[in-house]
Amino acid sequence: MTVENGPAVTEQAAHRQPTFHFDRHTAEYREQFGDITRDMQEKCPVAWSETYDGHWVAAGNREVFELARCPHVSNENDFDNTRRGYKGISIPTPARARGVRGGILEMDGSEHRELRGALNPYLSPAAVNRWIPFVDEVVRAALDEKIESGRIDFVDELANIVPAVLTLAMLGIPLKKWVVYNEPVHAAVYTPPDSPDIDRVTALHAEMGRDLLTNYFEVKQNPRPGMIKAVAQSTMNGEPLPDMEALGMLGLIIGGGFDTTTALTAHSLEYLGQNPDSRELLSKERDLILDSATEEFLRYYTPAPGDGRTFDADVEVAGKEFKEGERLWLSWAMANRDPSIFENPDEIDLERKGNRHYSFGLGVHRCIGSNMARMVFKRMLLAVLDRMPDYVCDEEATVHYDTIGVIQGMRHLPATFTPGPRIGAGLDETLEKLQQICDEQQLAEPVTVRKDQAQI
Repeated sequence: MTVENGPAVTEQAAHRQPTFHFDRHTAEYREQFGDITRDMQEKCPVAWSETYDGHWVAAGNREVFELARCPHVSNENDFDNTRRGYKGISIPTPARARGVRGGILEMDGSEHRELRGALNPYLSPAAVNRWIPFVDEVVRAALDEKIESGRIDFVDELANIVPAVLTLAMLGIPLKKWVVYNEPVHAAVYTPPDSPDIDRVTALHAEMGRDLLTNYFEVKQNPRPGMIKAVAQSTMNGEPLPDMEALGMLGLIIGGGFDTTTALTAHSLEYLGQNPDSRELLSKERDLILDSATEEFLRYYTPAPGDGRTFDADVEVAGKEFKEGERLWLSWAMANRDPSIFENPDEIDLERKGNRHYSFGLGVHRCIGSNMARMVFKRMLLAVLDRMPDYVCDEEATVHYDTIGVIQGMRHLPATFTPGPRIGAGLDETLEKLQQICDEQQLAEPVTVRKDQAQI
């Protein structure tokens, strides 16, 4: 990919310079991410790309910071074409999401503040701490399913399961339904529209949608603890939240709760499998470096690589002119590799200090689930280090997502290890027990109602 300062530009688009052919949805972008990032940061940290009807791309750390915090950069998704016609955070707009916007991530101003405020009591540090014993039990059961065999797929048999179960528990959806939600959430990201598997994935997604809709209307009629209740009873501009807006918010919670944490965990386990010295160091010095290692894995792998925006006014930011209505891609992933901010940015340093990465975004739209993501990741990682300390990943059978345009994820990470003993019940039996505990202890209540940790 090269910078193209073409002379043939229209007068109204004369400011769209330099241009850079940027397509994050290609396999080339995943395979050459480091080279493309360096090329842009050295030559054009903000550039115009003609792909997907044309949009700006911000790759430099300083430029991403300034643009993300600019008050004239909008997240709004005018999905019903009643306002300004802006198209939210996805470039291009996905076909399956044209009739609904993605919750608070595609809202601005008072709408965003009002609905975000309704969810904060479920996702604050204190609220997250309450779920640790629950997460540990799900992790334990998932590992017990495989511990005697000496074989596991860290994606399918651990990292997919735990975030899914926890997310449903927090929503107030029966835990056993995780199998209904798990595959379509991930497959919706990694299955391209022309895949021969798209009809099956679409059918799974429809089944998931029907179940979510059923739970939503059940909770509206007979409230039970959980974030579905919080969303169903929330307001927008002082009025009851419309059902389509509520479903968009629930879809955001599910998408954010599932695939991103799975992706971070899988990539981190892959790296530690390839670097046993780092794995041993992290295991032995966990009290000292687990936090810094977590932030470094977040920086390096950036599970959600970026977000789209729309300029809502003519404005000059980071030394460039932008026009109202123009689209912008903020690359958190590329900003996280900027050598002007991070020493040796293309290397993983588990003890990196001052790691101000952008993997959870910036500004008022920063990821509301960041506390939960960190906690779940750490609990899964520590359990693997303790119970499967000598695991070896099967590199030939490992499968990454073909592209990283939406999520930098993995489909399979098989590994072998020295077998060990089970220490408890299997997954199905454990989920039955945990469902009872959720119901009896009202674990899905907001932290303003229930503060104590789960008692398992």
